[in-house]
Amino acid sequence: MNYSKRWSLLLFLSCTLLLLALLSLASIVLGSTKIELSTILEALKNPDLSNQQHIVLFDLRIPRTIGDLLIGASFACAGALMQGMSKNPLADSGILGINAGASFALAICVSFLGTMHFSMSVFASFLGAGFAMLLVFGLMMIKGRKLDSVRLVLAGLAVSMLLTSLAQGISILFQTGQDLTFWSAGGVGGIRMEQLKVAAPILLVALIASILISKKISILSLGDESATSLGLQVEKTKTLCLLITLLLAGPSVALAGPIAFVGLLTPHIVRFFVGSDYQAIIPACMPTGAILMVGADLISRLINAPRETPIGLVFALLGVPMFIYLARKGMKDHV
Repeated sequence: MNYSKRWSLLLFLSCTLLLLALLSLASIVLGSTKIELSTILEALKNPDLSNQQHIVLFDLRIPRTIGDLLIGASFACAGALMQGMSKNPLADSGILGINAGASFALAICVSFLGTMHFSMSVFASFLGAGFAMLLVFGLMMIKGRKLDSVRLVLAGLAVSMLLTSLAQGISILFQTGQDLTFWSAGGVGGIRMEQLKVAAPILLVALIASILISKKISILSLGDESATSLGLQVEKTKTLCLLITLLLAGPSVALAGPIAFVGLLTPHIVRFFVGSDYQAIIPACMPTGAILMVGADLISRLINAPRETPIGLVFALLGVPMFIYLARKGMKDHV
């Protein structure tokens, strides 16, 4: 990365981090119950668990905001990794069947176990996402075939359709469609610190790993033949990329549901400012994805307060027009 690109990345990161800090503060202050900044400072210095506003801060607002930051950054990086690896500008983590696998696992748990602890649903969703990826790998490796990007998309779509159909069939059979629909709509209102203690270390390790592999993704985005000629071990790099994507998207889907468009749109927004080098795209995706997630969460809380609008609906309203624009343009200049 030359000096000019590094300067552009540094400037972009500085601006996005400042905006992210302001939005995070707004996320803690605003909601169905407005909390003054002085109360927040007092709660941080001398927490009082008998004070209702302090309880709201530590049990609801702060975990929710931290969850927004981690989930937004993780979905965005997962999308960037998938777009770079597959050379598909419309790819995101859902292409691996991760969302469908999580939905399938949750449908089974809700149908057979009934009401369960939120941590259990997170764990089950993560296992489902991993199961879906194993199925995709299995389809990819039939007869010893190579990890081809086109077959990856086809295998991911096949697994997604299969698991989505099974999840819907189970929810209809056991009459749990309402519970599954609520989760599928997306939302971070149920995130608590105990879930973050499990998910956050996984997500942080995966985010660091995505930065470390960013140079290889830049080479891989040139195409398999060019990457091989440059000395890159293509198969190993793709496998590592897929595993990192699972670690990024699996816990995120489990925590917030299969929220669309964060992973798809964020890399395109970032490319406009920092160029097509994934050594710049992946770090820049982290604060940008977090901004989108925190901003959408604020809208979902305030647009129909005190009731919450599903965050997936907010992203759909904002993301669909952008998606149509990108699809019509062809995005030849983005990859």
